[in-house]
Amino acid sequence: MAHSILSYGIIFWGISNYSKIIFKIQKGMIRIIMNVDSRTSCRSLFKQLNILPLKSQYIFSLMMFVARNRELFVINANVHNFPTRSHNDLHLPIANLSVFQKGVYFSGVKIFNNLPTDLKQTFYDVYKFKKSLKRFLLDNSFYSLEEYYSWKENVSR
Repeated sequence: MAHSILSYGIIFWGISNYSKIIFKIQKGMIRIIMNVDSRTSCRSLFKQLNILPLKSQYIFSLMMFVARNRELFVINANVHNFPTRSHNDLHLPIANLSVFQKGVYFSGVKIFNNLPTDLKQTFYDVYKFKKSLKRFLLDNSFYSLEEYYSWKENVSR
């Protein structure tokens, strides 16, 4: 039941200041379920229980929104007449307002473009994309968007 409450509308409130408080509550619930000390790290517990941390759940829900609403998004190949490294990425619109940058559309494009290439290739098969995305997020168990945006750096080390 807690999962359905946490994930309801998360694409709209997942980056708000309240999400930090909710994440602490989520970690507290995980510690209670696993009957561990309050200072025990939850990262391995999330993986053990196959539960996504709040930011990973935000990424998952946002990417599923993007996958189910592909027609709302423009691919770079449709914008540029020449092939680039990121021609299969979604086109990131120019946005000066931070309200727009924190919105669902802009965040969805930015997060999608940071996904692993093999995961992006499953984008047009929603079922396969959902399954692969969930596995990727469970394996990495991201606690923050900064951690998500820097995951490629950690892999190459």
